[in-house]
Amino acid sequence: MDIKTILRSAKTIAVVGLSDKPERPSYDVASYLMGHGYTIIPVNPNISKWRGITAYPSLAAIPKDVHVDVVDIFRKNEDVPQVVDDAIAIGAKTIWMQLGVVNGEAAKKAQKAGLNVVMDRCMKIERMKMND
Repeated sequence: MDIKTILRSAKTIAVVGLSDKPERPSYDVASYLMGHGYTIIPVNPNISKWRGITAYPSLAAIPKDVHVDVVDIFRKNEDVPQVVDDAIAIGAKTIWMQLGVVNGEAAKKAQKAGLNVVMDRCMKIERMKMND
């Protein structure tokens, strides 16, 4: 599935590593995506809320009745395999590794499990390219 198709079909994005600090890239990207109609689910064990939205300590802690389309990862490369395992477990459709986030083994595992994988790309930049 190509990036435009992923962005057009996605509704709910779990942002792993979402910071509550406005100067952080994760805050900026999630704010932009929320402003373009996506539902954002903050995932960070160090915060309880992000812009008034309940944050979860892990993907596994997200309520089972919430369907996650995209898991957007703002974490170190070595943290990606666990996030991918959790994304597979919750039935996410896409793993999106932000700029600078690269883990080939985790990407292969996600693809083998049937997930779309985007690596080393920014969701905000890609969404901005769509012009709609």
